[in-house]
Amino acid sequence: QVQLVESGGGLVQAGDSLRLSCAASERTFSSSNMGWFRQAPGKEREFVAAISWSGEFTYYTDSVKGRFTISRDNTKNTAYLQMNSLKPEDTAVYYCAASNPFWSLTRSAAGYAYWGQGTQVTVSS
Repeated sequence: QVQLVESGGGLVQAGDSLRLSCAASERTFSSSNMGWFRQAPGKEREFVAAISWSGEFTYYTDSVKGRFTISRDNTKNTAYLQMNSLKPEDTAVYYCAASNPFWSLTRSAAGYAYWGQGTQVTVSS
């Protein structure tokens, strides 16, 4: 059972930056795609970004392209989401997720078997 722990959320002003981290408990992390999703109050959970197990491929939702960067360090079993130029509409609980080993990279939540508990990001205007 893979355990994921997110950190790095907080309250910031519009235009500021935050870096979220997602630490995984298992060495199989290096074989798993990693995704970041978010859920704003009253809205469904939505895809934000994903990175393949090798780090070679990345996906982003259109609203964060050019502002957010997903990365991973397989030596530390950790994935990151660097968020720049934050906007009030980025306010949400952010969740990291891990796929089973060697799955195809996907934007769909169904492609991720393990989820963290979430970290709150609040962007004030």
